[in-house]
Amino acid sequence: MKRFLISIAFIFSCVCAVFAQADKIVGEYQCEHDGVDSRIIIYKYADGYRAQCTWVSDLKKEDGTLRRDVKNPDPAKRNITNDKVVLIDKVKYDGKDTWKDGKIYDPTRGKYFTVALSFKDEKTLTVKGYLGPFFGRVYWKKLK
Repeated sequence: MKRFLISIAFIFSCVCAVFAQADKIVGEYQCEHDGVDSRIIIYKYADGYRAQCTWVSDLKKEDGTLRRDVKNPDPAKRNITNDKVVLIDKVKYDGKDTWKDGKIYDPTRGKYFTVALSFKDEKTLTVKGYLGPFFGRVYWKKLK
């Protein structure tokens, strides 16, 4: 009985360690891409993780109106302001310091790509979007 309880405790501690590692991605990030500075939060969502924009440096157009996600392939989402766009959805931790099997949305082109996320170092998240054998890479700086 004692061995059984020790085995259960060991398995429980391993599972907790994996969940803690998976949640390492949760937080607030800063990104500069194509001359636009933005803030993004990554949070747990459903059975994976989601990244959503919370602030962009060029939210207002020259005429003072708010920029919207006008290139979104889903017409229902074209009225969303650029500071509320969901960028990454349904990524899952693979147990090997990578989050994948989700999609990344590029609002400048209105396109979705396969995505993989991993940490370059403790404060730098590598975001790779794939289209077949081709990929683009950006780095997000973890703030919190």
